Amino acid sequence: MSIFSEKQILLGVTGSIAAYKAADLASKLTQAGARVDVLLTSSAEKFVAPLTFQSVTGRRAYTDQDLWGHEAHVLHVGLSKNADLLLIAPCTADTLAKLAHGLADNLLTVTALAATCPILIAPAMDGGMFEAPATQANLTTLKQRGVTFIGPAEGHLASGLSGTGRLVEPSEIFGHTRIMLGKLGGLANKKVVVTAGGTQEALDPVRIITNHSSGKQGYALAQAALDAGATVTLITTPTGLIPPVGAEIVKVKSAKELLNAVLNESADVLIMAAAAADFRPKTVAQDKMKKRDGLPQIELEATEDILKAVSGPGSAKKRFAVTVGFAAESQNLLANADEKLKSKGLDLIAANDISAKDAGFAVETNRITLLFADGTKENLPLMSKTSAAEKIIERIVTLVEKNAYPSHV
Repeated sequence: MSIFSEKQILLGVTGSIAAYKAADLASKLTQAGARVDVLLTSSAEKFVAPLTFQSVTGRRAYTDQDLWGHEAHVLHVGLSKNADLLLIAPCTADTLAKLAHGLADNLLTVTALAATCPILIAPAMDGGMFEAPATQANLTTLKQRGVTFIGPAEGHLASGLSGTGRLVEPSEIFGHTRIMLGKLGGLANKKVVVTAGGTQEALDPVRIITNHSSGKQGYALAQAALDAGATVTLITTPTGLIPPVGAEIVKVKSAKELLNAVLNESADVLIMAAAAADFRPKTVAQDKMKKRDGLPQIELEATEDILKAVSGPGSAKKRFAVTVGFAAESQNLLANADEKLKSKGLDLIAANDISAKDAGFAVETNRITLLFADGTKENLPLMSKTSAAEKIIERIVTLVEKNAYPSHV
């Protein structure tokens, strides 16, 4: 289930030129499954109409006129009472000042004052307004009260100046909203390391040996771990994918680099979703190989066994409380996966048949069988890689609770 499902989000929009971006944000949140109630200040209405937000959320958008209407005595209380998160984006310097000083002269600020849910603010303002001592003092006050801020970003401003004041892009705000909603998840205060993508083994300065792994399942697992409240390190090969907001990114290419990156970590959970090469050229040509020189004779050697190094018999130390592997097989799926589970000393392995057209590499869906160290097995039906990741993280939460190791965070 999406982290946004059944969540009530109040989206406050204030009078900034960036208010138009809030419509995109409201749309993203709604499409993800959240119920979004938008509160516009009178200044925000000069930039974007309530109807715009009603069109993308399917819900009524509130303005200051509603505060003074027939629901005046309960509207802000009802809105704040049912909210899982109050998100203000964009938030002007004026609204920041009102929030810091407890002023409540419009629907948004009176709702914020009544709110007991977490508050996330994305400031947007022009010129030197963000660096002004008064604004910085207001930021400090609100942070001390537990308010979380995202941005502002640097760049071109509406005045034509350049500096710090731009609203962070809606996709990034969306990602930070996920983090806020997941803070009390099953992996809260836990650290998770996820590897993703196919490794690249050099033949010469131009050519590589690689595989068809897209990294999509690994990236989905990193996002699902973030949604569950974990601190996430994503060790990734080049994939072209956009990393989840909030994950620490470690970039690698070869299996050797992947091994070193994993050995540099310790965490509550390791999820080895990367497709590491089993073989690499024994020697790498210093210059580009030429066709005119004839067919090259390439001798291969085995790469390092990463899972055995961190979890198997003879490994140096227990770096991870729970270790999860993947078995991408084209034959004897369960037998091969079970052998890998036992020989590598894993707690869980996710097996998938890469010969299936609707599962495995370079597709949006997966059909996975989960094998556990205690001998139990669970078949997951065909589902999106996002849904598969959520299911796997749910099972990992149970394993972490059973092992009851102290957190590495």
